[in-house]
Amino acid sequence: MRGPVRRTRKGDFELRLSERERQLLASLAAQLRGALEADTDAGGAKDPTLRRLFPTAYPDDERRDLEYRSMVHDDLLARRRAALDTVEQTLEATRLDEDELLAWMGAVNDLRLVLGTRLDVSEETELVADPADPDAPVLAVYGYLGFLLESMVSALSG
Repeated sequence: MRGPVRRTRKGDFELRLSERERQLLASLAAQLRGALEADTDAGGAKDPTLRRLFPTAYPDDERRDLEYRSMVHDDLLARRRAALDTVEQTLEATRLDEDELLAWMGAVNDLRLVLGTRLDVSEETELVADPADPDAPVLAVYGYLGFLLESMVSALSG
């Protein structure tokens, strides 16, 4: 089965997403942007679901870790904002250039990290949830984002 992203003969990337998928991605991008704006500072994320986006470099040395985070936090946040900007600006596009696709990959990966942390996803997690499970819709979105990310990686490497 071909994914929603494929390289064209011109070297750009065709993006075949339904209106519903585009609406979902717009909503998720806006939610992530809001969470980033509300929660992060140079000390790192307070919300545990965002911590994977601002990793700890020195888990056993709080002073060094704080110093590290103060050096890289603004850059990491700026890159995440820029990726979200690109997704939001190109959401209706049917073609992306490589830089745009790379930004999409970064944003989709960030969304997966946040959702995966929220769901406490591990290698043993069954991605096909019982419909009665209250987390089933979020798990379905997590699976979709993985499918989309895999399609992007495949298109770039193909």
